[in-house]
Amino acid sequence: MFKATASVSVHTRRDCETPQSKITAIQNSVWAESLCESALLARTRIGNGVVPGDDKFKKNDEILFYRRQKDKAVSQYFVLLETLVLTDRGASLELCKQDSQDRLCLQIRATQNGIVRVSIDELQPIKPRYQISDVLIGELKYDQLRVQWKREDCVCLTWGPGQHQLLISSSPFRLEVSCDAEEVVTLNPGNRLYFETLQDPTKKSSSSLCQSEEDPDGLWKETFRKFHDIKANGPSSVGMDISLHGFSHTYGLPEHADTLLLKDTSVSEAYRLYNLDVFAYDINSRFGLYGSVPLLLAHKPEKTIGVFWLNASETLVDIQYNPKTSEEEKEPSGKTSKITAQTDVRWISESGTIDCFILLGPTPAHVFSQYAQLTGYQALPPLFSLGYHQCRWSYEDEADVKAVDAGFDLHSIPYDVIWLDIDHTNGKRYFTWDSKLFPNPAELQRHLQEKKRKLVVISDPHIKIDPDWSLFCEAKEVGHFVKNRKGALYEGTCWPCESCYLDFSSSKTRSWYARQFSLNTYEGSTESLFVWNDMNEPSVFNGPEQTMPKDAVHHGGWEHRELHNLYGFYQHMATFDGLLTRSGGMERPFVLSRSFFAGSQRLGAVWTGDNVATWEYLKISIPMLLSMSLTGIQFCGADVGGFFLNPNPELLVRWYQAGALQPFFRGHSAKVTKRREPWLFGDDVTSAVRSAIQQRYYLLPYWYTLFHQAHTSALPPIRPLWIEFPKDPSTYSVENQYMIGSALLVCPVTDPEVTEVKVLLPGSDELWYDANTTEVHKGGRTVDFPVTLSTVPVFQRGGTVVPRRAGCGSSTADLQQHPITLTVALDSKGNADGLLYLDDGHSFSYRDRMQFCLRHFSMRAGKLVSSCANDKGLFVSDDKVESVVILGQNSSKIKPMLKSGARNIPLMFRFEPKQHVLTLTGLVLGIHQDWEITI
Repeated sequence: MFKATASVSVHTRRDCETPQSKITAIQNSVWAESLCESALLARTRIGNGVVPGDDKFKKNDEILFYRRQKDKAVSQYFVLLETLVLTDRGASLELCKQDSQDRLCLQIRATQNGIVRVSIDELQPIKPRYQISDVLIGELKYDQLRVQWKREDCVCLTWGPGQHQLLISSSPFRLEVSCDAEEVVTLNPGNRLYFETLQDPTKKSSSSLCQSEEDPDGLWKETFRKFHDIKANGPSSVGMDISLHGFSHTYGLPEHADTLLLKDTSVSEAYRLYNLDVFAYDINSRFGLYGSVPLLLAHKPEKTIGVFWLNASETLVDIQYNPKTSEEEKEPSGKTSKITAQTDVRWISESGTIDCFILLGPTPAHVFSQYAQLTGYQALPPLFSLGYHQCRWSYEDEADVKAVDAGFDLHSIPYDVIWLDIDHTNGKRYFTWDSKLFPNPAELQRHLQEKKRKLVVISDPHIKIDPDWSLFCEAKEVGHFVKNRKGALYEGTCWPCESCYLDFSSSKTRSWYARQFSLNTYEGSTESLFVWNDMNEPSVFNGPEQTMPKDAVHHGGWEHRELHNLYGFYQHMATFDGLLTRSGGMERPFVLSRSFFAGSQRLGAVWTGDNVATWEYLKISIPMLLSMSLTGIQFCGADVGGFFLNPNPELLVRWYQAGALQPFFRGHSAKVTKRREPWLFGDDVTSAVRSAIQQRYYLLPYWYTLFHQAHTSALPPIRPLWIEFPKDPSTYSVENQYMIGSALLVCPVTDPEVTEVKVLLPGSDELWYDANTTEVHKGGRTVDFPVTLSTVPVFQRGGTVVPRRAGCGSSTADLQQHPITLTVALDSKGNADGLLYLDDGHSFSYRDRMQFCLRHFSMRAGKLVSSCANDKGLFVSDDKVESVVILGQNSSKIKPMLKSGARNIPLMFRFEPKQHVLTLTGLVLGIHQDWEITI
């Protein structure tokens, strides 16, 4: 959502007048477009991005804990090997630092499936340091470590079958992780381990920095602009360097509007992980946005690994790609130098402890699984949420909502959900309705539900300060709000003006908040209402960097700095729990959150925030979503059309086409923009948008199957090419095209006025079929693909089977009325495989009562076979396979026959020899039944 910054008054949501943020209210909540756009252009640059108020946010050299660590010479930590203790859960040792009495506790643990956990904390702190809870889904089962060999200055540990080794060097401390005698990861190779121990301010002398007005290093007090950050326990930052041996390609660390392949930051800004409300964020920037996942993946042809840095405070990550010269024995008489790749990664966090997980792969699928075992698998979304969502800030009233709903039906465009922004409430009081604009909200939801459609409403974390509002009074009385450093309620400014912020870090507050979604408590709500959490970084218009001060205090006395990046995650959790409780644990919730952290995938969907209607933002959305998908945040999308400014018709069409090929598919726009329902731009645009949305609905059986795989195996529905082609270096930096599952390669058109697009078709032994024309292309090359406004390059990979619906109706609820079509794309050997997952689409019966159906389709030696892929599934579907389209069929010498019991039944077919396409029609094959077709 749009925010004002700097000195220009363009912030115009109704009711909000705050001199701190210089926000000007415009009568009746209507944006004065000429004022807004001229003001915005006057204070921003438009090109790669539209960035309001650059001076509002910190640059790297203004982040003092980061500067302290970067400016510090190497520090020598030593391991006291005589303190080694082995238990059935790992090893512990003590670390000490030269010229210091402080001792650290080093814990090393490992799992049988290739996860190494390295934790460092103070041995005897003056008070406990913050430990993250609720992100890891449970306690890992660790293997017992054993000593493989030991010397005076080092010890080598191993576990399980002995494939992996941990070499701990004592002076200086270094930890090498090896696999099959090959060094993979080294911790602290450059002696950059950094650990500021907590201090007692009462024991500081009168001349110390805590009593001084001058504190240039920000040890006890830090000032940024007009904001003062008082540090109750002094400096507490931690950091470590890690070398990744043999790797020169790294990925992950969302959220940044930057390339898929992480950049070398030696001469640029580090990757910042600090959740912030950044309107119209800059492009090609390492600046932190709305969410943070401190997971980095590294890949080379023979191996993929991950590094997960579990810390919720502000974190910066520096990356340096280094060729490394080593020496290897060439012959007995001499040696030769060998250049190998190496990536050096330095993690720097403001507070907390060091808790680092090394995911040893060795394949991308292994890394995804290892990470999911730590933080959880993607929630299986309700089917409706994979359809199209229509949103705007704001639909004005009930009549407006019904008119938009009717417009979709009138123009035969399917959709599933319509959304309401903050103006639906009574004066920005969440869980309420504006009685004039929405006098009958339950009736409105029933109107939509009759068409099997849903309503989503917004619920932000700030609560309007209103002594006459019962919800505010109850939250205040029970103690559900964050406090300031002096112990009073923390007050900040957001949409309702002066607000308090719920303390979602408290389980009691989360439970209380969850209860607000009860149908008895939330008046006007029904079971077809779902929720959107916005502004939950948290956004504070008059706060430092437009967020909550780091010295605000949460439940348990923890400063906000400790858990900042968890705030939105916790609201997302509370909302998810609320909808789950509302249904008695029966129905899958749908909750969209703008802010996220590791583990948010368990809770629902996220999106890329306040983007802009330019080609550059359309283009950058692809690597942004791929980065999220690699790090577990797999139900993700970007606002179709751009949230701010007005897209021209071509851009709008191209964005709909791209959005239809991404996991979360929502059109959204600010009220300053012109209305952009799909039928407002002429028949050609309406037709193109209708086609894009319909294609999405046809493909939903495949999308739903992919989300089942994400839910059970952590494979992301959308994947960079290198995931499917890990040995092909030409794919490692490709970010304008990607795979949907393992079967479809897509290349959204992201440039204006183009008539052809270059598409890389990887794999020299692969066949790729144009999904529109069925023309086949050999892999291992780049093709020039002609496009019109109505076409997008989509290729089906040879060797795959893709299920589609034969029609789409008006919403996902109509899909079952339309039979299934299987598209079988043969590989060079005439083989193909695919899966189809089905359940009721909305409940947890698939989990609790095994009410699911998973089918495997296999083409071998001219026989197409349907068989059960999981015999635990008990779901009996009424769906039928009506037709089969076989691509790459070279001949049809015999009539296709269906084997049914002892009989062979001839089938209707059409063979197109020039296109090598065989189509079987008139089928009535039960989807849950075994059958065999001979071609």
